[in-house]
Amino acid sequence: MHLKVDLLTKLFEEHRNEANAESMKKYMKDHFPFLGIKKPQRSELEKKFFQETGLLKDSFNHEFIQELWAKEEREYQYTALVYMEKSLKKLEKADLPFMEELIKTKSWWDTVDAIAPKPVGTIAEKFPEVVSGTIDVWAISENLWLRRAALLFQLKYKGKTNEEVLYHYIKQNADSKEFFIQKAIGWALREFSKTNPASVKTFIEGTRLASLSVREGSKYLA
Repeated sequence: MHLKVDLLTKLFEEHRNEANAESMKKYMKDHFPFLGIKKPQRSELEKKFFQETGLLKDSFNHEFIQELWAKEEREYQYTALVYMEKSLKKLEKADLPFMEELIKTKSWWDTVDAIAPKPVGTIAEKFPEVVSGTIDVWAISENLWLRRAALLFQLKYKGKTNEEVLYHYIKQNADSKEFFIQKAIGWALREFSKTNPASVKTFIEGTRLASLSVREGSKYLA
């Protein structure tokens, strides 16, 4: 696996752009260094990398993701996210603890918001028992990113959304002063309102929520 990561590193380093890197770093509040490779170009490089290595034809590989997660520049974590998204059909129940570690490591909204509704959401849909077994615990965790992930894991479920779980997690976090929790509540409600606006409207009207959550959650309500 080291050889594949070395190949990706060589490919990315050849396209390093310091001017872009500085602006990208500032956009992410200086949390992470960047190579300066913007998404359109990175997507082309990733396409070339996956074609040359055939990595997507193999079984889901934790080691590949871990090596990318350990690298400094944020683009490597983005490529790990792309790899996971292209591997959703391969995910199993046993991959959930690994997703939890990724959520808790180098945490920021850009990675968490990709892991929660895609890999985690996929695993929870395939293996519903993980909701009560694991995600219930995330919803009340001291780690705000696990709580955000719990609020967002059903984001793509639409009509398959479990309202009871969604609203329970929101109520558990409704008193949070944390911006990323209030925003996640609003986002989850806004997305579900596209499927069941009446339910969301009733919930918002009957629940004490932060003004940010109400504002975000009500965007598509009449």
